[in-house]
Amino acid sequence: MSLGYGAVGWNRQKRIYDRLIVGGILAYLGVFIALGLALFPEATLETILLRGLGTCAFLLLHIVLSIGPLARLDARFLPWLYNRRHLGVSTFVVGLFHAVFSLVQFHALGDENPLVSVLVSNTRWSSVSSFPFQQLGLAALAILFLMAATSHDFWLKNLTAPVWKALHMSVYVAYGLLVMHVALGVLQTETNPLYAIVLCAGVAWIVGVHLLAGWREKSRDVDLVRARDEFVDVCAVDEIPEKRARVVMLAGERVAVFRYDGKISALSNVCQHQNGPLGEGRIIDGAITCPWHGFQYKPDCGRAPEPFTERVPTFRSRVVAGRVQVDPRPLAAGAHVEPALIAGEQGGERNGS
Repeated sequence: MSLGYGAVGWNRQKRIYDRLIVGGILAYLGVFIALGLALFPEATLETILLRGLGTCAFLLLHIVLSIGPLARLDARFLPWLYNRRHLGVSTFVVGLFHAVFSLVQFHALGDENPLVSVLVSNTRWSSVSSFPFQQLGLAALAILFLMAATSHDFWLKNLTAPVWKALHMSVYVAYGLLVMHVALGVLQTETNPLYAIVLCAGVAWIVGVHLLAGWREKSRDVDLVRARDEFVDVCAVDEIPEKRARVVMLAGERVAVFRYDGKISALSNVCQHQNGPLGEGRIIDGAITCPWHGFQYKPDCGRAPEPFTERVPTFRSRVVAGRVQVDPRPLAAGAHVEPALIAGEQGGERNGS
């Protein structure tokens, strides 16, 4: 979390992560160029490098799109999610180099501006075999540029979360454009079926991992109640790990029910930063810590520790005969609620409200 919007301060973890990204990109390009020159001795170095940059950017985008659903399926991928923006910006930079090399190699020797040449040199939109695929790649790059340029929390704050989220969800539009860019470009000139197989496998992976994560999330979202006028039994106290939560669906909303220090508190599962799942985080130093980017909230009121101002809605809870009950009617964001006390733990009473 950051109160101001200054230069990004990289911690040790982020520096290591960024070095791994840069090192991985350079290693990939080195191996690709070496294999390309060995397998295709008639190709020029420029052509091999152009292809290496393009395939590298496409591979990075697959990794970026995989991190979210993988983190939903396995918490071990959360560190990747924490640093996903860096990988996304790296994807744009590699894609930009690919685009620049393409402009130089195919559009810089004429009288027209290279960018204009890309747009007007091929307008055979009705032809599959000669479809102007380069325009598709340029459109995808423009989307990735907007995402990279607005990746800082400054833009999240000033664009508002819904607008920022909608803008960054356009990455799927960019992915679709790039799939068509590859399919209508490379696959038009290459007869080896391996290229088509690899492309289809990549698309199948992205679709499959998203469907699997969505199915798992849906299976958890069994709405315990539709009515909104009474406390609802959600689970036994022992089903909630200490300083962690159980996420339940109440009246169409995910609620994170936390157990800590002999108490129970319930609040919205949605972090105000990027809609991260608070219920998958844990309580650190007395504050619920979002597993995505570390934003924190006090469990009894849903407010971020001062001087931060984020707030989430809270819910009344109570403990009856070892069972946790929650009122499905949300209170105002940041409203204080006395935690329910667990009998026999740190002097807790049998019931709380």
